[in-house]
Amino acid sequence: MAFAVGSGVQTLPCSSSSSSFCGNYHGKTLFGYTATTLPAQKGHVARHSQEVVRAQQRPLWLPGLDPPPYLDGSLAGDFGFDPLGLGEDPDNLKWFVQAELVHARFAMAGVAGILFTDLLRATGINSNLPVWYEAGAIKFQFASTRTLLVIQLILMGFVETKRYMDFLNPGSQAKEGSFFGLEAALEGLEPGYPGGPLLNPLGLAKDIKNAHEWKLKEIKNGRLAMVAMLGIFVQASVTHVGPIQNLIDHLSDPWHRTIIQTVAG
Repeated sequence: MAFAVGSGVQTLPCSSSSSSFCGNYHGKTLFGYTATTLPAQKGHVARHSQEVVRAQQRPLWLPGLDPPPYLDGSLAGDFGFDPLGLGEDPDNLKWFVQAELVHARFAMAGVAGILFTDLLRATGINSNLPVWYEAGAIKFQFASTRTLLVIQLILMGFVETKRYMDFLNPGSQAKEGSFFGLEAALEGLEPGYPGGPLLNPLGLAKDIKNAHEWKLKEIKNGRLAMVAMLGIFVQASVTHVGPIQNLIDHLSDPWHRTIIQTVAG
């Protein structure tokens, strides 16, 4: 017999002397617990126990909640979270994994750039730097805005096209002659994880198939950065200053310069 509570299961093999008890309560509720019978074969019990242990050890975004079957924990950062069922289709799931990875990397770069320039301006090291949401309106002397836009479209378009082609046909963009003879410098490891001395100078994850811990760290920090970017957007819209200045204002008067007073004002 097995008593199931959430994701935790306690297995109790049924003996021949208690077979009537197991049969009477199969699929019924006993003291608030769901009771089901299990064969008493040792092999089945051992396999079931192993599955239970793996299920208990896997971290989930909401403990006790059964994850969708297509989120089996094999993906980096898979905590069983997909309330809208967006990943039910395997092809869509592969695309969403890549989309999240790219957005996470952009968010990490964006947060780092915003905080760094905001810190330089707030500390007076370079007070001429614009606040991040006004940086796009700055006119540069070395090129016009239109020129910069065209160059960005060409470069980003080329890179994104190569990434998409590698997504459709993994490894195709690492073949000789596919990137001006620089394929060895990039050394694509798998879709979404280019390597080589240019994009992996420290060689942290050369064995990408066994780099689950590195992938997990990256996607966790990327998700945190995406949430941080959302917070920075809202702060800028409400307070019209950068995040470092928001922090300085709060520390100067912690009891009266909080989110409550800001929203109320």
